Amino acid sequence: MPPYDRLKAVLLDVDGTLLDSNDAHARSWVDTLTESGYNVKFERVRQLIGMGGDNLLPELIHVGSDSDEGKALGERRAKIFKKQYLPALRPTRGARALLERMRADGLTLVVATSAQGDELHGLLVAAGIADLVDETTSASDARKSKPNPDIVAAALERGGVEPREAMMLGDTPYDVTASRRAGVRIVGVRCGGWSDADLSGATAVYEDPADLLARYELSPFTRASSGG
Repeated sequence: MPPYDRLKAVLLDVDGTLLDSNDAHARSWVDTLTESGYNVKFERVRQLIGMGGDNLLPELIHVGSDSDEGKALGERRAKIFKKQYLPALRPTRGARALLERMRADGLTLVVATSAQGDELHGLLVAAGIADLVDETTSASDARKSKPNPDIVAAALERGGVEPREAMMLGDTPYDVTASRRAGVRIVGVRCGGWSDADLSGATAVYEDPADLLARYELSPFTRASSGG
């Protein structure tokens, strides 16, 4: 990792980090694949949530996301998710309050998610943070999704910052890998369902956004914002 400058931007994962949605995404994939004749277990799909469909589908059923079948499955999953799961989703504990604190500190907030672009607005509204983010990037802005670093690089460009001026907030091992490959520090949260061991490589790990906010003055975000 390179030397770091004073923190200017926070790159934000959404699903599992700011929105309690990882189980819902897994279930929408299970529903879709079962409907198409594939026998997949929820537990197996759940382990892969945090990747984009371009990585998830080949891993699960050896089907490319750009194939005709892959595209059809992705479209069907999006419809199922939006109709059956999205309306019931709720923010993770403290999500909005944490972002309000970050904005008060003058930090630019950039969404860096593997979610599809046409799904992103609904996710931000469900998380109660749509009005707080400065810029957004999604799977539509990246050649490959997490754990590849493309989306993190796109978020850095959108935020107008260098890797040494940014820090990411995420909940999956795929967030950790993507951010570190891009040269960006990451703080992890466990509310997406992963353990400290799973998030190895993060600068620090907290239970959820509320836990991070409660200890914000001693967190990497405050230290980096002050140049420490």
